[in-house]
Amino acid sequence: MIQKSRFAPSPTGYLHLGNARTALFAWLAARHDGGSFVLRIEDTDRERSPRQYEDALLEDLRWLGLDWDEGPDCGGAHGPYRQMERQAIYGELYQRLLDSGLAYPCYCTPEMLAAEREQQRAAGRAPRYSGRCRDLDASARAAMEAQGLRPSLRFRVATTGRLRVADLIWGEREYALADLGDFVIRRSDGSPAFFFANAVDDALMGVDLVLRGEDHLSNTPRQILILQALGLTPPRYGHLPLLLGRDAQPLSKRHGAASLRDLREAGFLPQALRNYLARLGHHYAEEDGRLLDDTELRQRFRLEGIGRAPAHFDLEQLEHWQAQAVQSMTTEQLAAWLAAELAELAEPEDRRAFVELIRPNIHFPAQVRDWLQRLLHDPEPDPEALRVLRETPEEFWAAAAHSFSAQAEDWKAWVAALQEASGRRGRALFQPLRAALTGRLHGPELAGWCALMGSERCRQRLAQAGRWAQSSAPI
Repeated sequence: MIQKSRFAPSPTGYLHLGNARTALFAWLAARHDGGSFVLRIEDTDRERSPRQYEDALLEDLRWLGLDWDEGPDCGGAHGPYRQMERQAIYGELYQRLLDSGLAYPCYCTPEMLAAEREQQRAAGRAPRYSGRCRDLDASARAAMEAQGLRPSLRFRVATTGRLRVADLIWGEREYALADLGDFVIRRSDGSPAFFFANAVDDALMGVDLVLRGEDHLSNTPRQILILQALGLTPPRYGHLPLLLGRDAQPLSKRHGAASLRDLREAGFLPQALRNYLARLGHHYAEEDGRLLDDTELRQRFRLEGIGRAPAHFDLEQLEHWQAQAVQSMTTEQLAAWLAAELAELAEPEDRRAFVELIRPNIHFPAQVRDWLQRLLHDPEPDPEALRVLRETPEEFWAAAAHSFSAQAEDWKAWVAALQEASGRRGRALFQPLRAALTGRLHGPELAGWCALMGSERCRQRLAQAGRWAQSSAPI
């Protein structure tokens, strides 16, 4: 049973879809078992972590439908929840490692380390820290500091032995300690390194489940060594398969959207995102393709349902869930979602009637704006509609205008009269009418459209269609 999971992003940009999926999985796993969820901000990259990105991160997570029990905005028993506010906590733990000989200051400059790595590669060896500063005595350290060198702090890794690491997705993995090398746990500017702060924060905050991307697999043995050295309990780790585009390349703008904010601004609904992301790399038992509500998403989520194969983001699949989400909304919910687009309709009953009418024809707010403009204003017909208008004889439009004048308030009677006068039925009858009344060949049900548009505007559109039929301008 999961007691607590977390999401710990670095606020160096807008929330990427891969990270949004990680946050959702961690949230679903916790809520499935009635556990708590922590949001922690890993802001140690100070130059790239302006507060605007943190604010956007919290806003986007709330929009996605996630909530948290502890975090930078609501506090909690294990705060602070920004890493740069936890420096005093880290300082005590660094000193414990120094006192026990499990950490030491390193005076190597970036240039020295780069040259060392290049030499190792040239010799056909995997690059890792050589231990140059591992055994410096006090006088050597004093000489380094006299030169103005500011040391980083490295964790001392045993040169023999192996470490077994259990993973909820990949199973048990084994690492040779000699291959890890001594790694930095505090940078030379005094800020905590990821290996250290991320691991000790999880343990000190009581996190017992960490879900994160498989690119962190190599970090896990180092973090377990740190926690073991400090006498802290490691969480259970599960590393999610990467999120790729349909072309099997890392997800980017070329796949339609790179961030949650991109999709939000494009008009996607959070329920559509939750349903799609929850299925990317996770299999719901007895999957029936239904749009699941939040309760079902939580109750049916299983860690065992996470696969190892890379998940592929497909914008068309997301649009499928968007369509289902739109159709699942009540009329009131639709009208509230589309309030900005419906501003030209003053009466609430008109707004409700309009959204119900166009519901089958919309997935996004931009489509609503287009249909409303077609309803309230005289639209230019699209090319296919214009072709139909010009191919329909003048006599048809004359009959349509005449029968409409007699039967303007009775759609069925008007259609029956027009059928009788024109001899047309089915597609041959309704396609020209739709082109005239909406400017398109496909769209909402015409009886409701005419009722909302009003008889006078319908009459004007039919008259205009007759003029299009007379026009000899090229299509």
